[in-house]
Amino acid sequence: MDTAVITGGSRGIGRAVVELFSQHGVHVVTCARSRDDVEAVAAETVDVTAVRADVRDEFDIERLMETAARAGETTEIDCVIANAGVYHGTAGETPLCEESYSGFDDTVRTNVRGVFTTICEAAPHLSETARVFVPSGQIARDAMAGYGSYAVSKAGAEAVVRQFAVETGTSAAVLDLGRVNTRLTGESGGRAPSEIAPMFWWAASEADAEMVDGVLGVREWKTATR
Repeated sequence: MDTAVITGGSRGIGRAVVELFSQHGVHVVTCARSRDDVEAVAAETVDVTAVRADVRDEFDIERLMETAARAGETTEIDCVIANAGVYHGTAGETPLCEESYSGFDDTVRTNVRGVFTTICEAAPHLSETARVFVPSGQIARDAMAGYGSYAVSKAGAEAVVRQFAVETGTSAAVLDLGRVNTRLTGESGGRAPSEIAPMFWWAASEADAEMVDGVLGVREWKTATR
């Protein structure tokens, strides 16, 4: 693997994955809404290109992918991880009908449309063996009270990945990470981002190509790497 694009790479899971891929010799192109935050990651990590970009803006993401295609030794992208996401409110305390319209709209725009934009703008630059991933969780498939538009958006993001895979034949999958301790989920319980980052590396570089379809969970990762 020569070049990977990871959106939302300035903190949490995204940053942990950026750092791990870099350690494995991959040139990582990553983005965040805050220029200072994403440039700080690049300054502290070897072989990382930082781009200020907002996944809600297709022109930002077009520029991100064009930068990535020029960044490595080839003119192609080998892995895309559509990681950027938002959660407005306190995790588990945002019932759907108590949310504002603006909050719902921004959640869907970021977590669903942002995945759509990331994948579609990457598509012209993907190598023949490229893999595309979206992190998600059981909340996307099994409703749980209090997760409102976030749960809706994760279900939508998963649908985008499935549709892309079936229409293009590209290896693309949802990574069900289980519970991870991040700011997005209220920083309570679950694995640390650094503990779950190896699952991304396994899926991107070691998992059989036939497995990279549908949903890959922690069980599959642990079983395959025993």
